Amino acid sequence: MSSSIWSVDDHLEDILGAIRPLDPIELQLPDAQGCVLVEDVIVAVALPPFDNSSMDGYAVRTADVEGASEEFPAVLTVIGDVAAGGGELPHVGPGQAARIMTGAPLPPGAEAVVPVEWTDGGTGGGAATTMRPAGEAPEGASGEVRVHRPAKARAYVRARGSDVQAGDLALEAGTVLGPPQIGLLAAIGRGTVRVRPRPRVVVLSTGSELVQPGEELGLGQIYDSNSFALCAAARDAGAISYRVGAVTDDAEELRATIEDQLIRADLLVTTGGVSVGAYDVVKEALASVGDADVPGSGIDFRKLAMQPGKPQGFGSIGPEHTPLLALPGNPVSSYVSFELFVRPAIRALMGLRDVHRPKARALLKADKPLSSPAGKRQFLRGAYDPESGTVSPVGGSSSHLIAALAHADCLIVVPEPYTSVEPGAEVEVVLLG
Repeated sequence: MSSSIWSVDDHLEDILGAIRPLDPIELQLPDAQGCVLVEDVIVAVALPPFDNSSMDGYAVRTADVEGASEEFPAVLTVIGDVAAGGGELPHVGPGQAARIMTGAPLPPGAEAVVPVEWTDGGTGGGAATTMRPAGEAPEGASGEVRVHRPAKARAYVRARGSDVQAGDLALEAGTVLGPPQIGLLAAIGRGTVRVRPRPRVVVLSTGSELVQPGEELGLGQIYDSNSFALCAAARDAGAISYRVGAVTDDAEELRATIEDQLIRADLLVTTGGVSVGAYDVVKEALASVGDADVPGSGIDFRKLAMQPGKPQGFGSIGPEHTPLLALPGNPVSSYVSFELFVRPAIRALMGLRDVHRPKARALLKADKPLSSPAGKRQFLRGAYDPESGTVSPVGGSSSHLIAALAHADCLIVVPEPYTSVEPGAEVEVVLLG
């Protein structure tokens, strides 16, 4: 255990210096959501791959509808239907039109599409009101359509490659794959993609006083909120999270639980049991982990110059040197510690370039000065108003006030040298939304 006081920056630097991005794997598109690309994706097939209609209407030659109006419509012979995914395309000659559906390829000879709203709907000859496979002529009379407006060349035509051209860069390495990116990959024909997988984060809380939500509280008991909050925070950071039921204050039980979880963990997070109390089971359980059987492993327990979240632990355990972050047990201390240390570790495992929450500068909006302990970096809950550029404190500074945390969207940072901040002063805020 370190006897010196660590700064917030040094502790974070130590964590990120030990984290290595997960090895890339090839995944099917549905499994790649939320993962980070490790390669540039180049477009193999233009999108769209052919000229196609952006409207339901009629494919025509522009000369045939020049000067068309309600009083003097252009009367065209309908030679067939063109549907998306149809077969052979009809050739549109002089005085002819082909009924076309949205997304269907522009047939040869046609130069534009007139929306069906610009026509009489093809009722003139009757036959054109019946859909047929592409290239199949109407039975009997071919039918007619009356067009009431002229159309310029390429009107309502989506040009081949107007979205992306073959050879274009579709997505660059480092991109997080959300729904639009997954859609683009599918649209250009990629069925699999090479990514870093989402980290698997196991969260467990310690304390014999902890009861699961929904159960009845006994004397001296409280509900376990930390494991739920941190699992949600891990998912929000991009991880796959697993919540382990609260472990009692028994070092052997905790050690056995952690060892059982190593098989499915890229990162372990514990809460509680890291301070100087008599029942700090995390320190006791992990004190002998870094032995000769696993060189280089072990957990270092530290005191940080911050409030909340002074007691922290970090190291690695097990044959794979799985990173473990031990956080304090008070709900606010636990969550603030997660945001400052665990979230960046998760993002680093994903291989992201920027692992930090965005920050902003804001003017403090408060009725009285904020106080802060000398020599410590304080993180207060706040509500940030980007329009006015102000931030207001939410709740007090005590580390058990979880209700205030639920109504905050940022952390107000008071640097180590300051013991107070006057209303109207400019402060740094860490944006949590």
